[in-house]
Amino acid sequence: MAAHTALARQLGVSEALLDALYRIDEHRHLFRERELVALRFAEIMTTGAREVDETLWDELQAHFDDGEIVELATVIGLFNFFNRFADALQILPPDSVVKE
Repeated sequence: MAAHTALARQLGVSEALLDALYRIDEHRHLFRERELVALRFAEIMTTGAREVDETLWDELQAHFDDGEIVELATVIGLFNFFNRFADALQILPPDSVVKE
């Protein structure tokens, strides 16, 4: 996750937004409902994908069309893969992207 945070910084994401993403419950007011649903989906897909229940599915369908849900699941899955791949092979982010 350090590499993704470093990349976000490099792309201009503010420290305030990064902090909010790490502590969403404290910063809910910064996000639209659609974003909160996507973030909840990402968290559940990451920690226990089989726990995506009917309530979350209904919320996803209220904010996203089928193609967007597939795209969200694909991106979440890819980033989970990248994290596990890098962790298993002990690949650290290059110094150029790590915050000084």
